Amino acid sequence: MNPPTMDKPLALRALRLINDFAVRKKLGAVSALLILCFILLAVLAPLLAPYDPALPNYGEFLRPPSAQHWVGTDAMGRDVLSRILHGTRISLITAFVPTFLSLALGALLGMTAALSGRRVDALIMRTADIVLAYPFMILAMAMIYNLGAGFVNLLLVLCLTGWAGTARIVRSETARLKTSGFVEAARTTGVGRARIMVRHILPNIRQTLLVLYTVNVPGAILSEAGLSFLGLGAQPPLTSLGLMVAQGREHLFNAPWISLGPAFCVLLLAMSFNFLGDGIREYLDQGTGDPARR
Repeated sequence: MNPPTMDKPLALRALRLINDFAVRKKLGAVSALLILCFILLAVLAPLLAPYDPALPNYGEFLRPPSAQHWVGTDAMGRDVLSRILHGTRISLITAFVPTFLSLALGALLGMTAALSGRRVDALIMRTADIVLAYPFMILAMAMIYNLGAGFVNLLLVLCLTGWAGTARIVRSETARLKTSGFVEAARTTGVGRARIMVRHILPNIRQTLLVLYTVNVPGAILSEAGLSFLGLGAQPPLTSLGLMVAQGREHLFNAPWISLGPAFCVLLLAMSFNFLGDGIREYLDQGTGDPARR
């Protein structure tokens, strides 16, 4: 029995789409490469980090950038570059996982609201309005204050506060699609609501969800950085880019590299995802058929 292999036409079409996107949206392609580099650095952090990121060395505290410590050391003598590499892992997990979960929750609730009766629709949408009405930072701080500071609770808070905007957009898209002929035909033949969502609605909004995901990831990165800066995110011995910025604020004038290094990484990550999201949105708006057929 031959081992399963990838469908060659599908793989070739995917390569054509990637190449076409890179040609037409160069800034988006460069941003994607930067994101890939950050992911590789985070995955390989234990191998690439020159020093133990959590091991103090008081004989090397507040050393400026040098050949031994490319980004200097912090107030406890820990290598800043090693801590950035490990901190990027926490920041990327905080960006990818809650964004995906909140996107899935928002999509599910949005489709349910559009395909259900008025009461269910009103309940879901008014709940979304309440979540969107509160400033994110105040709502997140209140939730973490009750749950307790920590990495897991930070992920939970980001999931519970990030679904509302997606739900409103998906509800609008689903309300437009549910009057189309193929959905009406499915309903008249007795197809259930869950099957309509999975087989008919979801494939037609996947491009919207892809754009929403790439656009929402920078918000999650900045939210994690802000909450960690306030001491409400990852707690030592874990480290994240936002926590590193907070730990270096006391030495901002005599040792600025402690905060500037991770702050620059946060900026570069957020900008890369923003540019990638914009590139994908513009590319999809122009049509994404097989480039070979254009």
